[in-house]
Amino acid sequence: MTEERSGMSHLRLAVSAVLTLGALAVLIGLGTWQLQRLWWKEDLIARVEARVTAPPEALPPAAAWPTLTSDGIEFRRVAFEATYLHDREVHVYIALTQPRGPIGGQGYFVVTPARLADGRIVFVNRGFVPLDRKDPATRAEGQVAGERTIVGLMRPPEPSSWITPAPDIARNVWFTRDPKEMAEASALDPATVAPFTVDAEAGEAPGGLPQGGETVLSFPNSHLSYVITWYGLALALVAVVGSVLLRRRKAPR
Repeated sequence: MTEERSGMSHLRLAVSAVLTLGALAVLIGLGTWQLQRLWWKEDLIARVEARVTAPPEALPPAAAWPTLTSDGIEFRRVAFEATYLHDREVHVYIALTQPRGPIGGQGYFVVTPARLADGRIVFVNRGFVPLDRKDPATRAEGQVAGERTIVGLMRPPEPSSWITPAPDIARNVWFTRDPKEMAEASALDPATVAPFTVDAEAGEAPGGLPQGGETVLSFPNSHLSYVITWYGLALALVAVVGSVLLRRRKAPR
């Protein structure tokens, strides 16, 4: 019986050791993953800050458009000359909770195709308008005519997901910004449309609408707290197991 109890005790100890090492490996793995995410997020924030404050550069040439990547263009500051096609503006629904300008809440980003000198098209997010100013007639002052100098930040297409509502083309209400889809709905040749959009800077529209400069630049960074949590749990597990083993060693036999 003594040998049987001893065998069972060793088996329980071995199972406990395996489970403990497994839990420790998971906790350390999660902490290390969050540490890597922290480094990635800090690099992203630094890269975006450098791009949005850099002097504006020219648009990429049309020949380079097929090779552009999201990381390569995201938040790059550009300046170019173009003429707005106001009769084909697109309205993208948004709830602007932290506006930089005086107006926020529910409304739309006004995304307007802008024709370059060579005839190609760049969709420009001119800024935010509240729900009751969706109709361009309510903000006629901002429907500027002729060639304009547009300064803003490049944005890659926004992919839709299974939870994203489909655009209501009849009412001209959209939920993502995809240049190809917007071109087709606006009777524009997708082959002539840039595979990116540009968020115009503040002050672009006379009268204040659309309210430019509303690019969302929020990058929550809670990874350090997660690193501390997971590594802290791993350390606590080691301390608990160490305490148990120490008591077992001191226990009378």
